[in-house]
Parts: sequence; C-alpha cells; structure tokens
Amino acid sequence: MPQTHPTGTRPTRAPVGLLLHPAHAHRPADPSGRALPDWYGIHPDHVAHLIARYTRDGDTVLDTDAHPTIAAAAGHLHRRPGLTVTDRDSPRSCPDPLDSLSAASARHGAGLVLATLPRVDVDSRDPHAVCQALGAWRERLRPGGFLVVLLTAGPGTGAFGHRSTVIAAARAAGLLYHQHIPALLVPLPETEPRTGTRPAARPPLIAGRHVRAHRDLLVFATTIPEAADV
Repeated sequence: MPQTHPTGTRPTRAPVGLLLHPAHAHRPADPSGRALPDWYGIHPDHVAHLIARYTRDGDTVLDTDAHPTIAAAAGHLHRRPGLTVTDRDSPRSCPDPLDSLSAASARHGAGLVLATLPRVDVDSRDPHAVCQALGAWRERLRPGGFLVVLLTAGPGTGAFGHRSTVIAAARAAGLLYHQHIPALLVPLPETEPRTGTRPAARPPLIAGRHVRAHRDLLVFATTIPEAADV
C-alpha cells in the first residue's frame, strides 16, 4: 500500500482517491470555442485537477496520445504541453530500480507524464513489454515527477484490467506506486437501489456485457526526490 504521510514536497499520499461523474453540464472550450472532449471518459475538469495536483507552475506535461484536452488544461494552468512521447526509445530490458537520471534529465525532465494502457505500440499481454514502456516514460520525468496511467477498456484487454499487473511492472521499472484513483463514468444513483420497495433496474448490456462504469487511474512517482533537481 502507498504511504499516507507527506514525503518532502509531494502531495499527501492516500491509498485511494475518487473522481465522481460531474453533476453539471458545463464543458470547457478550446481557444476556437469548441467544447473539449473527455479524455477516454475522464471529464476535462478532472484532467485539469490531475495536472494541477501533480505538477507545479511552469512544469512540462507530456502526453502519450497528444490529446487536445490535456494540452488545453496544461496551457490553462500555465504548464507547458510537451511533445507526444512513445515507447520507441524503450530500453531492451527493464531498468534497474536503483538507476538514477542523468543531470540533463533532472533539469529538463517533465513534471508529469500521462499515458494510457493498453495501447497498440505495447503488447499488453506481455508484462516485460509493459515494463519497457513504463521505464521509457519514467526516463522523461524530472526528480519528484509523476506518471499517471489510465487503464482503458477495449478489444484484446483480457485479464490486463488487473491493476496488479501494471503496478508490478511499474515497480520493476523503478517507479513508486503512489495512488489509485477510480474515475466514475456514470452518475451515482440518487438513492441506494437496494433500499427501494421495487427491484432495482438492471444496467443495460452491450454485446452481452455490462456497460463500463469507471476507469482506473494509477499514479506512480519517481524514486529520486525533487531536492535532486538543483
């Protein structure tokens, strides 16, 4: 379990966070006036909250998918949206967790990297491939930086939805497990369904499967404290 006490200048650690589905219909717009889309079901307001919590003013925010909502939120919060990063430069083997970043990486690394799994450029069924991708993203972080991984649903995910697979790969890649944040994709019912006199309505099925009600966000931190960035 992650620690629950503050560590240096990092946010207070909590075992589990929760992003509720917004009750309002307001949606931020980009400079052209177009409403910003959700980030794989995560509302733009929650995207901005994540960036504000895990970065500081002037930090670089990298995104593996070049999503417009992340770029807009980063710019609005006076962060610098960085170029899209991929796993093309992944090391051939999982990095040693005790390895340290170079002085150049420490000065110019990103404060936050946002990534999604599974993805077409990573074999999600291979823990070693996941470890390689996480290790490559770790190398983009400055000391004290964070990696936020969004576990998305999609074809071929299979048993990959288990958070433990990603957490284990992240630890092997030299990252610290910081927090688990479920993000609800649907509003909560106004009343507890099991307390009513009538049976609760069953949720709709798509192709025989229940509609997904949440996404899992996993937050990882670098092993190098921010004090090393001097």
